[in-house]
Amino acid sequence: MTRLELLQLILGQARNNGFQYRRWYAGWLGVPWESAQQATESLCEGRRYYALLFSREFAESFWKGGAQMTLQIPPQSFQRKLADGSISTVVRKAFTRRITRPDAWRYHLREMAIAEDPLRYIRRFVRVEDELEPEPPPIGNGDVPDPRFIVDEQDLLIDDEICR
Repeated sequence: MTRLELLQLILGQARNNGFQYRRWYAGWLGVPWESAQQATESLCEGRRYYALLFSREFAESFWKGGAQMTLQIPPQSFQRKLADGSISTVVRKAFTRRITRPDAWRYHLREMAIAEDPLRYIRRFVRVEDELEPEPPPIGNGDVPDPRFIVDEQDLLIDDEICR
């Protein structure tokens, strides 16, 4: 996903929550408004998008106070010392977390300022259809055999010889 596409998704989510992009763009950057596409492309130049990401108006709209937010936690692995003195590697899968905070925008601005890449931080809050994992097929339906009942032909031959 390109920076432009990500900014368009982020702006779309903020606009759905009441962010007035046109007013912010003209007032904050002091550049006349031509179109939403042109404005977003100009934000992509250099690091101008930082002005958007760290503005209070955008943050309040993107992370609406009191609204439930869904974010994707990436997979993690770390080493841990066990009681017997050995070291074990703990691997955690990626998962989705839902949070609710009355001043969520302040919390996320603080976390985004600490983050190495603010766009990568905010990307966790944008759900895109192509990143959703497909559900595994249910076990026991007609399409997929239940692994408990799979019998190898070689096993049948051995069982027949034992029974004789």
